[in-house]
Amino acid sequence: MIFGNPGITYAATVEVEAESAILVDAETGKILFEKEADLTLPPASMTKMMTEYLVLEAIEEGEISWDTTTQISDYPYSISADPSFSGVGLTQNQDYTVRELYEAMAINSDNATTIALAELIAGSEGAFVKMMNKKAAELGLPDYQFVNSTGLSNSNLGENYPEGTEPNANNLLSARSAALLAYHLVNDYPEALEITSITTTEFDGQQIRNWNWMLPNMPGYLADYGYEGMDGLKTGWTDLAGYCFTGTAERDGQRFISVVMKTNSEEARFQETRKLLDYGFKQFEQKELFPAGYQIEGESEVPVAKGKEGTVEIEAAEDLTTPVKNGQEDMYEVKYNISKEHLDKDGNLTAPIKKGEKIGTVELVYNGEDNYKNLVTGKTQKTAVDLVTTSAVEKSNWFMLMVGGVGNFFSDIFTSAMDMVKGWF
Repeated sequence: MIFGNPGITYAATVEVEAESAILVDAETGKILFEKEADLTLPPASMTKMMTEYLVLEAIEEGEISWDTTTQISDYPYSISADPSFSGVGLTQNQDYTVRELYEAMAINSDNATTIALAELIAGSEGAFVKMMNKKAAELGLPDYQFVNSTGLSNSNLGENYPEGTEPNANNLLSARSAALLAYHLVNDYPEALEITSITTTEFDGQQIRNWNWMLPNMPGYLADYGYEGMDGLKTGWTDLAGYCFTGTAERDGQRFISVVMKTNSEEARFQETRKLLDYGFKQFEQKELFPAGYQIEGESEVPVAKGKEGTVEIEAAEDLTTPVKNGQEDMYEVKYNISKEHLDKDGNLTAPIKKGEKIGTVELVYNGEDNYKNLVTGKTQKTAVDLVTTSAVEKSNWFMLMVGGVGNFFSDIFTSAMDMVKGWF
């Protein structure tokens, strides 16, 4: 049943001054806003989100630990020693833990520590780049090209550009792909946010600062940019990429992921991110539209064959929830999708049936004019829970089945006879 007037439209939207942008609900993957989200652009240091993912995966799989130590080879040392890259300043012949290197990468966006981690995991940055592209395919990123672990242009790396890539190549991502990468990072490894939310920390005797000005409690004038609930994720800048930012914030259990690419300035990437996140938190709310146990009026019973009861009731096993835009709550209904494998040729369930047995899904249907798509599937947003039986139905005993069969037999003979008699006249 549809409640309210599905013809109503709501003008509340957001204007974002970025070449490409997207806003996504981090739990459901529901896309709430997008602007040229499929343009492939250089992501600069937002590339490091993939490096972070692969480091955390290696830790999860036991290949390395936070306490694993490594030393700095000539290649990352040369990057660290180059003042144009303004890194943390690494020392050779010194042991660094994975955690130290990861924090420098995720907090301060350091390039040399990123390369050191890539070499630790894969042996070389070239081999690591292959891992990056393979993981991008596994995660379903629609638009990507990884040519190094840092987001720098390969031309900045001189003779050290990764084997298997071109000397002038650049990493490429669309805003949609950057958002999907962030979606997997925060959902698969939420511990990443424990580090990306750090404003300042110590590294090898010096203080390093986060480039994400929107973190609450940033020091000095940067505190003016603070945003409630912000805890990540990654800034980026190169001459070619311009200023970009993948942000994420959580309030009252609701998390959004935003991406802006090619904004006009360092300040603008945060100002435009604020617009997107404000739009999310002010216009959308995670709502329970239909409770667990909900039944569609007039469709709550399904016929049962060979059972002691002739029907069984069905209901939603869980709540149906989704981020709902202000004023659109009445634009949703539900429908049953009963699995064909559970039905006989006459459309009946067959006894015996267990209580709580899944026989299909209850799907949430949006009847408004907005076209909400899902970040992961690329298709229209689909929210569904199990459709289950409310009680058990035992199989009828052999005598009753036989009586029913005999009855059906004579009923069929009688029907055939009547049809034949009718044919005489």
